Amino acid sequence: MIEDVIDKSPRIETERLVLRRWEPRDLEGLVQMNADPQVMEFFPAVMSRQDSERMFERLMAKQVKYGFGTPVVEERASGRFLGLCGLGVPTYPEPLPFDPCVEIGWRFIPGAWGRGIAQEASRIWLRFGFETLRLDEIVSFTSAINQRSEKVMQRLGMVRDASADFDHPLIDEGHPLRRHVLYRLSRESFREQVHG
Repeated sequence: MIEDVIDKSPRIETERLVLRRWEPRDLEGLVQMNADPQVMEFFPAVMSRQDSERMFERLMAKQVKYGFGTPVVEERASGRFLGLCGLGVPTYPEPLPFDPCVEIGWRFIPGAWGRGIAQEASRIWLRFGFETLRLDEIVSFTSAINQRSEKVMQRLGMVRDASADFDHPLIDEGHPLRRHVLYRLSRESFREQVHG
């Protein structure tokens, strides 16, 4: 199903944002964002340049394979890299308890925080996921202590599935970030939100 829409991930412009595919010029923005301790507060550590380069390669490869890969968010007026937001297929060495799935996720520079950008971009990609990709469900997850991200999920109409909360396979046992909460949104629930 997803293979049918490869290369159909659109470039979308709103009054203040450009949502688009990754390009080589985005690497520096990704490196700087991932090295910022504020941005990486709910990750085990800030990322080295080499780690960000590997992440960039994975994002580009997913973009080719699936037609999307947690796309870039750019400020329309300035062309500034704000972060990433959109749909992705998790590919961890160990499967997540709810795999296979498509997740919606985001990561932004501090200058983009508190402006409703995560919500605006996420709503666009949820619509793309349900209406273009025809997905039945989109999930989102974060560390149980990351209340900021959890609030965005709630504002998007996602519902926590506490029975499916899980320990992240890439985070060491006993680490305060290991426990993750899972939120779900079905196509039917999304339709009800949009159409009333």
